[in-house]
Amino acid sequence: MKTEEVVEKLKQRFPGQPEYIQAVTAVLKSIEDVYNRHPEFEATNLIERLCIPDRILKFRVTWVDDNGKVQTNNGYRIQHSNAIGPYKGGLRFHSSVNESILKFLAFEQTFKNSLTTLPMGGAKGGSDFSPRGKSNGEVMRFCQAFMTELWRNIGPDTDVPAGDIGVGGREVGYLFGMYKKLTREHTGTLTGKGLEFGGSLIRPEATGYGNVYFLKHMLETRGIELKGKVVCVSGSGNVAQYTVDKLIQEGAKVVTLSDSNGYIYDPDGIDREKLNYVMELKNLYRGRIKEYAEKYGVKYVEGARPWGEKCDIALPSATQNEINGDEASTLISNGCIAVSEGANMPSTPEAIKVFQEAGILYGPAKAANAGGVSVSGLEMTQNAAHLNWSSEEVDNKLKQIMADIHDQCVKYGKRTDGTVDYVKGANVSGFMKVAKAMMGQGIL
Repeated sequence: MKTEEVVEKLKQRFPGQPEYIQAVTAVLKSIEDVYNRHPEFEATNLIERLCIPDRILKFRVTWVDDNGKVQTNNGYRIQHSNAIGPYKGGLRFHSSVNESILKFLAFEQTFKNSLTTLPMGGAKGGSDFSPRGKSNGEVMRFCQAFMTELWRNIGPDTDVPAGDIGVGGREVGYLFGMYKKLTREHTGTLTGKGLEFGGSLIRPEATGYGNVYFLKHMLETRGIELKGKVVCVSGSGNVAQYTVDKLIQEGAKVVTLSDSNGYIYDPDGIDREKLNYVMELKNLYRGRIKEYAEKYGVKYVEGARPWGEKCDIALPSATQNEINGDEASTLISNGCIAVSEGANMPSTPEAIKVFQEAGILYGPAKAANAGGVSVSGLEMTQNAAHLNWSSEEVDNKLKQIMADIHDQCVKYGKRTDGTVDYVKGANVSGFMKVAKAMMGQGIL
């Protein structure tokens, strides 16, 4: 396999899908040498089969707004691979959603789920519908309409969606309610559900907590403590909130948060009281992070991202491609020693190159943010066994999973000088498990 040739063919077959091509290129470059040691992979054209999703579901979603006007949106489900288990991955409701973004997310999800050691395949879905500014009634009607199209293609042993950007507990509840009504069954077909109807403790916290657990393992390889470190976090949604929560517990000082309009910089650090305000602002009132700056009298920068602020550690937790090459260079020049990704593919290829050439610790999303899907897998297990585990039980399992993921990254990514290429380690580890499963099941 030559990465350039494979990518060029994919570009020709799928024009206008830059996010998908970016994700595929990054993975193929890091696994090329390992792949070429296995001629049996090439003999069955395994790489092309792995890059192209099993199926792409696309449908119209028609719903009625509060003014009685009929609205339409596009709905999608990308079922990428079920080689190692049922399709598993979130639903994203955001105006930016398109086929390219969802194909990239589903491709990444396949390897991320493989890394967790749990039996889950990869998928992703969503719609260009944005819940922001919509009433509860409008969100409910949209979710119900979305599920009337999707329900025949999912199930506890087929495809198990979860939440993502724009899809929190409210949306998952509405989606699950309609699924249950249509199928007349109460199964663990969606994860991220409310605790009252099959959800798991620690699921809301899992992505943020897991990222911090992974970060701590990376720091330990160099004898560095997290306590006392200054941290820049982007975003202010679920992932960012619980990233900050765990960082506070660990004694770190978080100085930034952001949303799509801009970012705040709080030199005194975001403490427990301030974090509670952010959670109330974002989760209850759907407010903007600018209101934090107004309340606490701190700096707010309109239309910018926080990567120009000085910090020891950066945890991008907002969205894809939010750190470019110039911003990565600024982080390095400001003394940043570690970057661990809470969002999916938040660093551009240019940024990743800067991080790796600088020799800082860099934890890629498919490893660092796997905590969310890991606890989703644990929720599936609890649902299947009709059990409920305590917070401590789930958190301990999450800690072990993140430790195992780190160990796999070290195993496959350790360089001759003793440092670790976490990008290569994560990609090779995830790839090999999926590839061996595909080989064992024949050409499908």
